[in-house]
Amino acid sequence: MNIAWFLIITLLISGFQSYIFTKFGLLRLKYSRVFSKEAVFAGEEIEMVDELVNNKLLPIPWLRLESNIDRHLRFAGKHNQMTDFQWEELHRTLFSLLPYQKITRRHKVCCTKRGYYELKTVSLTLGDVLGITESFKQFDAKAVVTVYPELTAMEDIPLPSHSWLGNIMVRRWIIDDPFVIAGAREYSYGDPLNSVNWKATARTDKLQVSKRDYTADHHLMIYINFDETEDIWMPIQNKALFEKGISYAASIAQYSISKGISTGFGCNAYLIEPFGQSTDPNVKLPVRIEPASGKQQLTYLFDTMAKLSMDRSMSFNRFLMEDIEQRNNTDILIITSTLTENVTEKIRLLETQGNKIEFLMLIDDSINIDDREGEVKNEQIS
Repeated sequence: MNIAWFLIITLLISGFQSYIFTKFGLLRLKYSRVFSKEAVFAGEEIEMVDELVNNKLLPIPWLRLESNIDRHLRFAGKHNQMTDFQWEELHRTLFSLLPYQKITRRHKVCCTKRGYYELKTVSLTLGDVLGITESFKQFDAKAVVTVYPELTAMEDIPLPSHSWLGNIMVRRWIIDDPFVIAGAREYSYGDPLNSVNWKATARTDKLQVSKRDYTADHHLMIYINFDETEDIWMPIQNKALFEKGISYAASIAQYSISKGISTGFGCNAYLIEPFGQSTDPNVKLPVRIEPASGKQQLTYLFDTMAKLSMDRSMSFNRFLMEDIEQRNNTDILIITSTLTENVTEKIRLLETQGNKIEFLMLIDDSINIDDREGEVKNEQIS
């Protein structure tokens, strides 16, 4: 009889505690997560911070947190073998909370690839003390990180030996800027009278003229040609090759802007959603950023390159056609894996408008060295 009562009481207690945790376990439970940095370069490590708060008297025996994380965000200590067809992996974390307790956990995350990563929701599964029942709830927990392209050392970028790119880093197209005065100097024969600085002349008792600063009339545009073939509907096959091209573009942009050169960027790919410029979801617009200088411009270029889709909005031939009427006196570096006759024709038209054009050929590392040299020779423009 005593055993029977013991079993009945045990079942009642088990059922009661199961009901309590199922009914109230997930109430007044708050979860948030954030990355330690909003933007990093590919290959860098950041922290993902989980914060869980139990704002009630009822303790939580165990709580399992599950979230799908992009496979290019690798958690430290995990070495999962994933195929190219797996885009996400399941991240699990276990918690146990006392009444009114807050737990903060930090996870080391390696950002292995360029991109824009947005974590949206997490699933929380709560169990009772005896593990009889489980309750489930999904929380909104947005966390965003932008991964810039990996930077390559300039000496490792295969620029042609005759490239003018190195020259523009130290060369300036010198033109007097009438709006910027850099001081005064003594008058020399041939100086115009309207440049006489009368205040400096009165101060020194010698005829002085205003010394003008200089400005540059040329700019650098970096283009990436995402065409593998002339068929616009064919998907890009060698994505790693074009990722290398984006890395080259980011590295050159950083170097040129650090030297004071106004730098822009363009390509016939498009931005991932929701960053596309078109109001029509069926229309994909190419990317074109006009040249500018300064840290803000460099950050803008990095951010744009991070959000590029590995797909084309139009052919590169059409992309250049749009430039013919508006582009002049610009240095243009085209990063490409192929050159077609139509593209070559548009390049010649751009050159007649005072643009100077250079090529950086993307070469697949798996191709034999002798084959590479032959392909590059065939693709050079006379």
